Amino acid sequence: MGFQKVTTADDQSKMLHFVRHLLDDVQAFEYMLENNWFESDITRIGAEQEMCLVHNKTYKPATINMEVLEKLKDAPWCVTELAKFNLETNLSPREFSGSCLRDMEAENLDYLAKIQSVLNSFDASIVLCGILPTLRKHDLDLVNLTPVDRYYALMAAIQKHLLGTAFELRVEGVDELLVKHDSPLLEACNTSFQVHLQVAPADFVKMYNIAQALAGPMVAIAANSPLVFGRRLWAESRIALFQQSLDTRTTSDHMRERLPRVNFGSGWLQGDITQIYKEDISRFRVLLAGDIEEESLQLIQDGKVPKLRALQIHNSTVYRWNRPCYGISPNGKPHLRIENRVLPAGPTPVDATANAAFWLGAMIGMQLNYPDVTKKIEFDDVRDNFLKAAKFGIDSTFNWFGDKKIHAPDLILKELIPLAKEGLKHRKVHSADIKKYLGIIEARTKAHKTGARWQLRSFTALKQQVTNDEAVSTLTAAIIKNQKQNTPVHTWKETTLSDLENWHPSKLKVEEFMSTDLFTVQRDDLVELVAEIMNWRRIRYLPVENQKGELVGLVSSRILLRHFARVSKTHDDRTVTVKAIMIEKPITVNPETTIMEAMHSMQENKIGCLPVVKGKELVGIITEMDFLRITARLMERAGG
Repeated sequence: MGFQKVTTADDQSKMLHFVRHLLDDVQAFEYMLENNWFESDITRIGAEQEMCLVHNKTYKPATINMEVLEKLKDAPWCVTELAKFNLETNLSPREFSGSCLRDMEAENLDYLAKIQSVLNSFDASIVLCGILPTLRKHDLDLVNLTPVDRYYALMAAIQKHLLGTAFELRVEGVDELLVKHDSPLLEACNTSFQVHLQVAPADFVKMYNIAQALAGPMVAIAANSPLVFGRRLWAESRIALFQQSLDTRTTSDHMRERLPRVNFGSGWLQGDITQIYKEDISRFRVLLAGDIEEESLQLIQDGKVPKLRALQIHNSTVYRWNRPCYGISPNGKPHLRIENRVLPAGPTPVDATANAAFWLGAMIGMQLNYPDVTKKIEFDDVRDNFLKAAKFGIDSTFNWFGDKKIHAPDLILKELIPLAKEGLKHRKVHSADIKKYLGIIEARTKAHKTGARWQLRSFTALKQQVTNDEAVSTLTAAIIKNQKQNTPVHTWKETTLSDLENWHPSKLKVEEFMSTDLFTVQRDDLVELVAEIMNWRRIRYLPVENQKGELVGLVSSRILLRHFARVSKTHDDRTVTVKAIMIEKPITVNPETTIMEAMHSMQENKIGCLPVVKGKELVGIITEMDFLRITARLMERAGG
């Protein structure tokens, strides 16, 4: 849930005061470790469920989280997240045994149902997905930042440490995404199901290294984030997007290494847990400071357990995919946890619980069978496996123990599921629950059907029939429908246009329908070249841009017909260039223009095309054919 009373570390005296507390906290932590203050006789698990909120008529983000929280009475388990279209629930810590897994799923379903009952009054729904398919770039403007002081301070601090001029996303998959953004709110694209495992101090190093080794296979089987802004990227694009959205680095002429704040780590953990904290303090500047009142070393001298606020604040601004966590149990004893952040939200609560069961069981199974996982595999291979899994999902081939090359499904079915089963049995988890949840992982693997693959297959098929926006809207509608039934993703049918029942595009933006795969010419190009391009590409309008990508004119098929009719009669020179015939000041719209406004503009001006510009830059084009497709689909749904 985070420590809310924080500020940016701008004031020198406040920053020095905070850093002193941070160093004191590390010393206090070391003392508690050396003197066995930590709870070690019980193992608990927990989880955090992040989610997106969408409007039922458009399937676009619903920026209503504060209003929803206001209506949720007596619900400390539900908290804000970074963007106004996000919420998070905190599931109860429970002992890792018996009915813990089914209880986790039941609690998650109960919380989601309570939130949905409130959302009904807003005509909105929950979506559990690593990245919401219908997200648009402008949804991530700072106006949609949740109005909480901690978030304002975090955004300002990250912005302050930006070395370049903008945050950049560069991800290649089936499609390619190259885009700049002016704020780190891009982070809000990502939603996850974060699983916590309490670990005894003596076992922490061993267990943390096991968590690192398991990260790749876990991403491969759980991948559920293949789409960003309508682009097909990595199987788990969340991995790349999260790192790049908070990456304050920039390219340079030298080869200096700078680790991003979102990172997998630089090597195996050795020594004890404080190695992680010391490395993060050494590598990363303090972003946030807080008015820390407790004196942790004094509390230690008094025999009292400190909250280590400064250490927790700094730890919350460094995003390791397996994050160490410090907490205080209800009995007053401090404890240690490993927070698994690699698992995306969804596809359903039962899938999320199955992912958690698989990871938790495999953690214990490996602990029982491998005294030191660092002797079985190189760290570079583990990090490489993680990145491979993010890119290729269940199609990955891993470098595994003994330098063995193994396909992800074979590793999961032949080695990891048996280990997970052994681990869950060791924890005395109910056998029926082991069979249910690991059975889902087994069936998903055999069907070769993760959430990512289901999304990609469905989206690719839909793109052949409808606009990009309608495709992602249909996909989101189908996700909501399947999630309400809580059926595992490997049983889902590929979505069809019939899944989009209540789509209302009238208030949607031009950018959601415009074509961005543009063919353009420049002023000095031959008119004959224009004619050939339009013939080859079967297009009726061709924007004219300058070398800076700014719109300077437009050529239509009608203009070309008039030109060639005149040339045939007068036998004019065939070296006429575009600037002689183009419309110099075409009517345009911007990406924020609504579809209805664009349609009215075309009707009033009796034109069939609107170039889309942002400032002077040409960013897209929308034509009468786009509107005809929209109208046809709406008529079909209405039974016309």
